[in-house]
Amino acid sequence: MVKSANSSSRDSQATKGVTLGLGAYVMWGCFPLFFALFDDVPAPEILLHRIIWSCLFLVILVSVLGRWSAVISALREPSRLGRVLGCAILIAVNWGIYIYAVESRQVLQASLGYFLTPLVNVALGMLILRERMHRLQGVAVVLAGIAIAIQLIGLGELPWITLVLAFSFGTYGLLRKQVPLDGLSGLFVETLLLFPIALFFASWLGLQGSGHFLESPTTTALLITSGIITALPLLAFAGAARRLRLATLGFLMYINPSIQFGIALLVFHEPLAPQQLASFLLIWVGLALYSWSAWSSRARTSPASSHK
Repeated sequence: MVKSANSSSRDSQATKGVTLGLGAYVMWGCFPLFFALFDDVPAPEILLHRIIWSCLFLVILVSVLGRWSAVISALREPSRLGRVLGCAILIAVNWGIYIYAVESRQVLQASLGYFLTPLVNVALGMLILRERMHRLQGVAVVLAGIAIAIQLIGLGELPWITLVLAFSFGTYGLLRKQVPLDGLSGLFVETLLLFPIALFFASWLGLQGSGHFLESPTTTALLITSGIITALPLLAFAGAARRLRLATLGFLMYINPSIQFGIALLVFHEPLAPQQLASFLLIWVGLALYSWSAWSSRARTSPASSHK
């Protein structure tokens, strides 16, 4: 009876974890629909307000959830703030380029960037952390390189949006591993470090008469909401991470760029050139190999497999 109760509890937690994980990745995947609502508001201004309102909303969440001790501890150690500041700059670059991609209707490039991110993580881990790369992971990284080369040669231009999004988020993850803060507290400290700069430039735009914050109730509401929708999926993801194995989270991760891919084609009607399709296909094959390699290695090292 005790085992049955424990098993039922684990199943319940796993179900809740999957639900939270799905919620997080679906919200992230639908971000293009939200940022497409801004009319004539430049991407840099949206980024400024996303930082400002994220920080203010996170003040409330950190207070409600009682996370101030971790935040204060981080702020008291300047040696830790260097990496956090690096994370803040990288996430700001990622947010800004992503907003620009939506505004310029290049969501396919953004989608490819987030499909590419896990493979960038593998490459960075090998080059910087000297992590051992499995054979299938190496093949996956090579396929990603070929995919980018196809776009460069076939389209005659470097897919810079894809590369900036993938490398900024991949490097962010690399630095983030070295910061002993949970996702919510970490994002709060990151936005807190950027808050004075964002507030200064947003205020400057307002004084110059070129800001859009109070231009209309709709625009004002959207700019404020940009901060709230930044934090909500992170909360859901944190809940999922506590309840699910990393392998499960890894597979759910592909929901985000898949939704973006669908939105780009079906909602924004972005053209998909043959070279772009070939790039996506190579990245998808690479991700399949990467996922299989990750799943196989975990299965071999898990306690359950050693008892068989």
